[in-house]
Amino acid sequence: MTRTVFRRTATVAVTGAVLAALGTAHAAADAPGGRAEPPGVRAALDRTVAAGAPGAFAVVRDHGATEQDETVAVGKANLDGTPMNGAWRFRVGSNTKMFTAALVLRLADQGRIDLDRPVRDHLPAGTLPEGWNMTTRQVLQHRSGVYDHTNDLLEQPGEETTSAFEKRIRNTVYHPADLVALSVKHGPQSRPGTTYSYSNTNYVLLGMAIEQVTGRSYAQALREEIIEPLGLAETSYVVPDKTIAGAHVTGYLTNDDRSKPLLDSTEQNGSWVGSAGAVISSAADMDRFLTALLAGDSGNLVSDASVRQMTTTLPTPTANVRYGLGLREITLSCGKVYGHGGIVQGYQTQSFSTRDGGRTVVVFANASNNGAVTQGVTNTLEPAFCGTKPAPKAFHRSLPADRSAGPDTARAPWVPAVEDTRI
Repeated sequence: MTRTVFRRTATVAVTGAVLAALGTAHAAADAPGGRAEPPGVRAALDRTVAAGAPGAFAVVRDHGATEQDETVAVGKANLDGTPMNGAWRFRVGSNTKMFTAALVLRLADQGRIDLDRPVRDHLPAGTLPEGWNMTTRQVLQHRSGVYDHTNDLLEQPGEETTSAFEKRIRNTVYHPADLVALSVKHGPQSRPGTTYSYSNTNYVLLGMAIEQVTGRSYAQALREEIIEPLGLAETSYVVPDKTIAGAHVTGYLTNDDRSKPLLDSTEQNGSWVGSAGAVISSAADMDRFLTALLAGDSGNLVSDASVRQMTTTLPTPTANVRYGLGLREITLSCGKVYGHGGIVQGYQTQSFSTRDGGRTVVVFANASNNGAVTQGVTNTLEPAFCGTKPAPKAFHRSLPADRSAGPDTARAPWVPAVEDTRI
């Protein structure tokens, strides 16, 4: 069957007049996968740029007999003035966790990893202390009680934008076992299975388990098991190399001192987060991966039973956000969507899909260390998925009372920025 692809791309200069005009756009609800609302998407992206990102984009793709691709881009891909481009590559941050989870579930399908046995059974001897018996499932769910090692490397929110980024992140090469050792010295933070606490160390452990079980590097396993079978030509894991090959968006760290200019953080080795956050990709590849995973046309990437486990979620402390096995579930006005967010120095991404893979949305901005930018990126999901019909009143009654995040919240369901504000 021949596919017809309709592509609309809009690049918008951000001005006060444009913001004022677009501020009247009315974002609301339809069914997930219903018609996107480009004015609402554009307005959310404009607010993201006004909050401090050089640029932002959203790519909305509908899948079916006829495919439709809607790209809205605003602002700049770099401070030299190049317009933002939704086709270019970028660092996906914690979207990496979806790839890592898929690799683990793939091994579980093959009977090589038991999700309900201690993860230490699948790790090199001595990686975790005796008695640390959190299961692989609990590690996937962020319910392991394992301390997040990135707290030690960054020390405090925002410090990575100044001396800490240059001293400990950009050029320093870490081995996964060293990152786990940083975490272990803090001891267990809670009894496994009892408390949700987002920890990048969980997914460093899973990367080590993949290497131990397969006898291959994480990069090789990712390439051979996911990238090549799905044809993800723009996706790579190049740790410890620092550059992004090909056309890519420049990433910028916001200085803690807002009077200082943005810091170009594009070149950085990703070893400090590794299998928790160092993948490089593009919106097109993120769409292809999510669609393959959730629509069941992945060429047996993982079994249907494993996808059901990945999308079986438990509560988190964040309103309207639950977590499964490497996938977040966000409740919008029109229903639930599944995917992940990612924030790594200079880059922010939200990649989500309807449960059937019928619609995917990838939202991106090229600045970090800025909570208003983070909220703006997250707020774009609502108009991108839910369209233009008024949201059900019952849903609005269920929303949290705090509407302080900005003008979006006066007319569209508010999804708080998730708690993993750095990765």
